[in-house]
Amino acid sequence: MVKKVAHLVFPQRLIKKPVIYTMAKKYNVIPNIRRANVTETIGEVTLELSGTKENLEKGIKYLERQGVNVEPVVGDIVE
Repeated sequence: MVKKVAHLVFPQRLIKKPVIYTMAKKYNVIPNIRRANVTETIGEVTLELSGTKENLEKGIKYLERQGVNVEPVVGDIVE
């Protein structure tokens, strides 16, 4: 089991879509929301993702194909 932390920025058209849920189910990835800020025009989420390295890579590529900007987070996340 591998863990990665990523900062996701959702465009307005995806804010109300279950993109994280779909990615988690489709690629057997466990998301843990560490931070979130959602408004009417943009959604920002910091996620800790757990799964196999291969599934994490596939899940991240899926998010990017949907139009989500995915950036890795380096360092500690304050709880």
